[in-house]
Amino acid sequence: MRYRALGGTGLMVSEIGMGCEGFAEDGCKNTERLFDAADRYGINYFDLYTSNPEVRRSVGEALKSRREKFIIQSHICSIWKNGQYERSRKIEEVKAGFEEMMSLLQTDYIDVGMIHYVDSLKDWDEIAQGPVLEYVLELKASGRIRHIGLSSHNPQVALKAVESGHTEVLMFSVNPCYDLQPASEDVEDLWKEEHYREKLVNMDPERQKLYEVCQRMGVGITVMKAFGGGDLLDEKLSPAGKALTPAQCIHYALTRPAVATVLAGAHSVEQLEKSVSYEDASEEEKDYAPAFASFPKISWEGHCMYCSHCAPCPAQIDVASVTKFLNLVKAQGEVPETVREHYKSLEHHAGECVRCGACEGRCPFKVKIRENMKEAARIFGM
Repeated sequence: MRYRALGGTGLMVSEIGMGCEGFAEDGCKNTERLFDAADRYGINYFDLYTSNPEVRRSVGEALKSRREKFIIQSHICSIWKNGQYERSRKIEEVKAGFEEMMSLLQTDYIDVGMIHYVDSLKDWDEIAQGPVLEYVLELKASGRIRHIGLSSHNPQVALKAVESGHTEVLMFSVNPCYDLQPASEDVEDLWKEEHYREKLVNMDPERQKLYEVCQRMGVGITVMKAFGGGDLLDEKLSPAGKALTPAQCIHYALTRPAVATVLAGAHSVEQLEKSVSYEDASEEEKDYAPAFASFPKISWEGHCMYCSHCAPCPAQIDVASVTKFLNLVKAQGEVPETVREHYKSLEHHAGECVRCGACEGRCPFKVKIRENMKEAARIFGM
């Protein structure tokens, strides 16, 4: 298992994490099985969005004697009411739900306390200006949560939360279909069939900016819905009109700026093992570029996907990294000092480009790489 820094939190997390979708199955006996498998394969990060007390209790039991092996991302504002899950902003319900969670998990701290499911700007404003954020800040100050997170499917909301300076970890839906959809306050818009009837072209600019701002600000992204609820793995269900493999979906997510871990939903140990197999997959098995270039309903023409098909460069320029830094600058409208320093640390720079065009001949997405290198050399001065 490989590990990545979770933004600026100081935590090192497994690049394959675990979602909680399968915990409730078989009377919650599946929880222990999944945690045993996670322990065996080196998975140290998991998400717990559900407020189901039986699931939380089963997680607490599964963590006994190995709490320090796992980094918990658990959700604040996800409560259990009248026998079912609800999202609440009522501060007394939020506090009671948190206390119940801590008791059932049998822990005295949560590594990442997620403000749960914020998809509208009005909702974020009410959280930021009201008692919910105040309470979360108190939890962090007391050490009951170590870091503040927020989950969202809306790039406008997520960006506002990140730029507030309070959000250290962002849980966000990342996959090659959702990334083409514009911001919406209705999460169901991401998978509605009518939104894929016309051919989609290139990543939504707000999503790209979100990833790049997270990278610049040191906010780690934990990925949900990398498989689109399984739809991307099935040609008949995939909005792209063609199936991808789990390894391709995971690799796409992990090559986005700021992404630290993919929270793989699994209903069985076997499904979890399929995601873990990414760690041993060949570069050819992980390579998503040929599949993307052949999608009948989607086009990324002219957009760098950081797939590195442009390599090798005769001048030994890491074209993908140069392009990432260039895009960070474009997103900010300035050259942040951190970006400048990271660019300088590259062994070779855009100014060394000999403009041979070999990279463009290999690019599946017809990116104008020579123009990008020229612009990067001008902006960074080297």
